[in-house]
Amino acid sequence: MAAVNAPRGMRDFLPADKARRERVLAVIRERYRAHGFDEIETPVMEEYARLHAGIGGDNEKLAFNILRRGLDADAIRHAADDPAKLTDLGLRYDLTVPLARFYATNRGELPTVFRSIQIAPVWRAERPQKGRYRQFMQCDIDIIGDASARAEAELIVASLDTLAALSLEGATVRINDRRALDAMLEAFGFAPEERPGVLITIDKLDKIGPGGVAAELRERGATAGAVDAFEGFLNGLSAAEAPARFGRDQIVAKLPGGIPDEIVDHLVGVGEAVAAARGGGEIPLQFDPFLVRGMGYYTGTIFELAHPSVSYSLGGGGRYDGMIGRFLGQDVPAVGFSIGFERIVDLVETAGAETAEAVVLVHDKDVPVAELLALKAALVAEGSRVRLEQRTRNLKGLLDRATADGYTAYASVAAGATRESLELKPLG
Repeated sequence: MAAVNAPRGMRDFLPADKARRERVLAVIRERYRAHGFDEIETPVMEEYARLHAGIGGDNEKLAFNILRRGLDADAIRHAADDPAKLTDLGLRYDLTVPLARFYATNRGELPTVFRSIQIAPVWRAERPQKGRYRQFMQCDIDIIGDASARAEAELIVASLDTLAALSLEGATVRINDRRALDAMLEAFGFAPEERPGVLITIDKLDKIGPGGVAAELRERGATAGAVDAFEGFLNGLSAAEAPARFGRDQIVAKLPGGIPDEIVDHLVGVGEAVAAARGGGEIPLQFDPFLVRGMGYYTGTIFELAHPSVSYSLGGGGRYDGMIGRFLGQDVPAVGFSIGFERIVDLVETAGAETAEAVVLVHDKDVPVAELLALKAALVAEGSRVRLEQRTRNLKGLLDRATADGYTAYASVAAGATRESLELKPLG
């Protein structure tokens, strides 16, 4: 018989894994709520046109689309060249597009500055591989209606606090501004139409280095003079000693001349607000003028969450001031931060033990059901979690399984047992 598995790129979670994930999620929710964010819920599906509006970057290509109801084989065959005729809905590939639609729908019932939490699964038609799934959990916080640097600072402080609560102290945030990137490319002489491709190459800087970036840009046929100027700038940065603190001097030192002051001022304001929230001292921010982030909807500040224990990012986000305007007809400032839950949950050594005692009642076969349920009800009323298990020959195997499932104590139950006669023994 063939193996019976979950769909490719999707997973089952056994009770112990599920409990561990829920404890991590509980910490994330608690910390976000402590910072003034309120949780919302949106449908798992959105309209096809919204998911394919050109604002989701490459993720739009990975969307799972849903066939219109009532289509027969002939209709599908004739409409195969136009997906919009075949589908009217799709599974969400992130939580930002649904949030923008949610805000446009419910704006009249929301505060002027709205701070939201969304924790929910999303779906992408990825090629399954280690650490990359077709269904995975996202944990987002967003602030809508605040164009000031305070919004970014609130998101950064809340996210760093959340990691610290999960015993992942020492995280830093790489930060940049998409407007600074565009101004930089303009200063070097790249034409507007070639800049999206240039950004794709710049995003590989950490992997291929300045020489590799310059070589790839030349292969792309980018403006030769602009590539030369950019390569010289990169080599100059590589040779310079980076300032130790985040601030105006560090930012200006890593940018070519001509970047508008308001962009630098906004970044400096984020750093000052984060420093104030954390009581002064060293700011856990690193200005990275070549941080790109691929989502097409980013319009300003962008950031990524880094931790010294891993080489990959643990989350990120940025400003998307233009997205909600597509639904409302007027721009509304918005900025969000997404924690990579699937990556973080694997790093958390312990998700915290359950506070209530978890008890297994190992009973003989002849114990009346009424007695068992009365004993269980008494322990539940005391605040314990209780499982009934009939005694087996392999008692050790039974208790080992209960320990793996998070149970902390057990008691042997014979006929006539009472709550007072139960002797709880520790597990593990």
